[in-house]
Amino acid sequence: MAPVAVCCYDCLRAWANPKSIQKKPWKKAQPDVHEAYYQMFLQPSAGKAVTPAMLTALKTELTSFIDSINCGPILVRLAWHDSGTYDVRINSWPERGGANGAIIFGPELSMGANAGLDKAVRYLKSFKQKYPSVSWADLIQMASATAIEWCGGPKINMKYGRVSVTDESQCAGPKSREGFGDNTGLPDAKPPFGCGAPTAAEHLRNVFTKKMGFNDQEIVALSGAHTIGRAFKDRSGTCPFGYTSPSNYTGGSCSARFDGKTGAGMPGGCSWTKSWLKFDNSYFTDYKAKDEHLLWFPTDEALHTDPMFKPTFDLYASDQAAFFRDYAAAHKKLSELGAKFEPAEGITL
Repeated sequence: MAPVAVCCYDCLRAWANPKSIQKKPWKKAQPDVHEAYYQMFLQPSAGKAVTPAMLTALKTELTSFIDSINCGPILVRLAWHDSGTYDVRINSWPERGGANGAIIFGPELSMGANAGLDKAVRYLKSFKQKYPSVSWADLIQMASATAIEWCGGPKINMKYGRVSVTDESQCAGPKSREGFGDNTGLPDAKPPFGCGAPTAAEHLRNVFTKKMGFNDQEIVALSGAHTIGRAFKDRSGTCPFGYTSPSNYTGGSCSARFDGKTGAGMPGGCSWTKSWLKFDNSYFTDYKAKDEHLLWFPTDEALHTDPMFKPTFDLYASDQAAFFRDYAAAHKKLSELGAKFEPAEGITL
């Protein structure tokens, strides 16, 4: 009888007040009678095994959510910074860091390099509540890959089943990485670099090669993700544009979406590209030397001035398909760094 009663209640509620059944997962609200029933009897158990069907349903909901508020770039950044604590020189889990969901806990989330990412964690909390069997590590990485695809980028052949850390005692300490002063060795945009490198190119190799295990080509491919997103004075402090002071391409009325539709999320900050919600190779073709209104850090400039990085930079500028192919492979690798999978072979969709 209870399901029938709830169904009747839903119909009556929809007729009397259509807005009452609209769910906005990014807004907090106390559950009503229907929601309480759902949580007690219909919500999947946290002990239920993760299945491809469950993950597919989650990805569909994430896609719809990203489309509704244009939040793709911050979800990519969240996943990168969760994975970016990885240290190839440390074997034990979770001390080695990587894609383990530790970024949701204070010791990592409160690091200066992660300023502003509490917003992305809040975005994902409702999805974690609805899909409790999916680990935080998997949810974070799925949201990132989904965002890349939604922005028009390549499909990334992800696998799931990552085990998440369970509390803040398992987080990597900000000063725990040999050769890095702070932020667990996450990359800096500008000097002075935390690893003591005299040049931006050397800093990139210290972070991505010595600490994380990427080669030069992969560094350039991953850097191409700056084709989407913005930097904010209020977060990183690396540019003069903040929430209330947008640059030429980051005002609320700008057309930044991959599909040309109106919508740019919250205005403010400065972007690397004109259409910063469209994943393409414009990071390699249109940059500050050609347009003063775009963002360009020393670490960006190093990619097309360093003699070892430049050939790959030029390749991606002339061949978007090559960029997409290499980016998808590098992103997949990044999403699995340091991860422990159960089952060991992972789950694919």
